[in-house]
Amino acid sequence: MLTVYSESYSMKENNAGVYFITISADKAGQRIDNFLRTHLKGVPKSMIYRIVRKGEVRVNKKRIKAEYKLQNSDELRIPPIRQSEHEQTLVSPVLEKITVLNDAIIYEDDHMLILNKPAGIAVHGGSGLSFGVIEGLRALRPDARFLELVHRLDRNTSGVLLVAKKRLALLELHKQLRLKQIKKDYLALVFGRWQSHTKVVNAPLLKNIRANGERVVRVNNKGKPSETWFKVEERFTQTTLVKASTITGRTHQIRVHAQYAGHPIAFDDLYGDSTFNQQLKKCGLNRLFLHASALRFIHPTNGKILRIEAPLDDTLQNCLLYLRAQHK
Repeated sequence: MLTVYSESYSMKENNAGVYFITISADKAGQRIDNFLRTHLKGVPKSMIYRIVRKGEVRVNKKRIKAEYKLQNSDELRIPPIRQSEHEQTLVSPVLEKITVLNDAIIYEDDHMLILNKPAGIAVHGGSGLSFGVIEGLRALRPDARFLELVHRLDRNTSGVLLVAKKRLALLELHKQLRLKQIKKDYLALVFGRWQSHTKVVNAPLLKNIRANGERVVRVNNKGKPSETWFKVEERFTQTTLVKASTITGRTHQIRVHAQYAGHPIAFDDLYGDSTFNQQLKKCGLNRLFLHASALRFIHPTNGKILRIEAPLDDTLQNCLLYLRAQHK
């Protein structure tokens, strides 16, 4: 059983092993999840979020959410936490991903939240996956009445992902998508020297489903009209960093259009170049270099124009630093 001691608040224990902590003024204002992560040292983050989500942690005898901010004189109930040696070293991968999602939120208000989605996490379960972003968010916030994806990103694409917290916000944002009022910008590292005159790729895309359920898209005259704008951001010795803006929103659109232009994206397992990928392993890259860097849209309730940017993760940043050093 974990025991917590501190001089900054008072604590008492009952016979059942439950701890009650009275929060002092110097601890007020902290989110409860951050408070617990600091004071329950040795307990996995996933377990902390689980006991909050299940209502085992209470403030003033009431259930609270992980984002609740502690107030002066709050009485915090902490349940007994027992961990076997095995439990201390083995943490559910799903619960670990849920905690990552909580840290990935870059904007939130009463109507929506926006994530900088990590690569490797699907936006929703299905096709053999039991866990996705939306399932993780709902697990983090069991009291939320409404959480729905506004749009999607491929599993291995990172970056800006918009989630509606109210139905009216979802309907308004979907309307903006239909009217092409939402502008999405991506950053992609591609093979070779992208020519400045190649600014637009306008090629119809046809989607096929393989027997294993995998989606594969090809340029085909029978496909749907698709248009992507490309702009050179930075050139390296054998690669180019480009900004891609989608005019239409087809499956795998940027990846296929980049390949069609003769410049496949780094570490694209479906449309990429294996020799190119091997060369990029020198810079520590091991994932698709496609990142939704910015989203520009009209706020669904106040009419203001928002532009939300999501920074590159460490893997992509370090890859660019390596390429810049080699290009000097």
